Amino acid sequence: MIKLKYILALFFIFSFVGCSGNSGNWGWYVIDPTTKSGLANIKFLVGGFGATILLSLIAALISIILGLIVALPSFSNNVFFRSLNRIYVEFIRAIPLLPMLFWVFYGLPVIFQSLGLKIQIDAFWGAVITLAISDSAFTAEIYRAGIQSISKGQREAAQTIGLTQYQAMRYVILPQAIRRILPPLANQFIYIVKMSAFASVIGMQELTRRANEIVVTEYRPLEIYTLLILEYLILVLVISFGVRWLERKLGSDESNSN
Repeated sequence: MIKLKYILALFFIFSFVGCSGNSGNWGWYVIDPTTKSGLANIKFLVGGFGATILLSLIAALISIILGLIVALPSFSNNVFFRSLNRIYVEFIRAIPLLPMLFWVFYGLPVIFQSLGLKIQIDAFWGAVITLAISDSAFTAEIYRAGIQSISKGQREAAQTIGLTQYQAMRYVILPQAIRRILPPLANQFIYIVKMSAFASVIGMQELTRRANEIVVTEYRPLEIYTLLILEYLILVLVISFGVRWLERKLGSDESNSN
């Protein structure tokens, strides 16, 4: 993996070269940290990190819980419950994120109003609900694959000692499955972070929204969006480093246990 400090060094070298050039096609001065206006623009852009991370964390947490709830009926002996699982997963996966975001933000309050409920959804929670629901279908499939990867002998052993199906799932199957699906779940968190950029279209002050606002005032889309890409790159690299550490940790645990 390319070290973060080398990426930052390359970016600032590129910025200063662009700032010192005589060509009118470059405007790196808008994000030049050595100038007052450039530093102010950088601080404004970086200020969106908090909203992006908070949005992603809450959406990921809800998605993990909702995904488990959706996944469990797929192991039921009841055809109705299994059908509910497949309908939910296929339906949610088929809907693009942006139309779902518009429906939640603009349409859901109308439904609440028709039911006599005065519930308003702001941009933050509209984005959280959309990301959580959209990702829950993929998370449910991760749970399903993880649970199915546990050998049937584990279930049979649980039944032998008198555990019910619920007890076997809670005390025997799920603890082993969760250990296996943690890395894929962490990778889904990267997906949520990237998809959080769609929250900008409903006015949420995250990274992309702040970049759009500066572009409108500075008229330098190339330079501003270059810094925006760098911000997402840094965020994803940090998460990816954590995911790889988690994979190594779980792998070493498994090797030690054997």
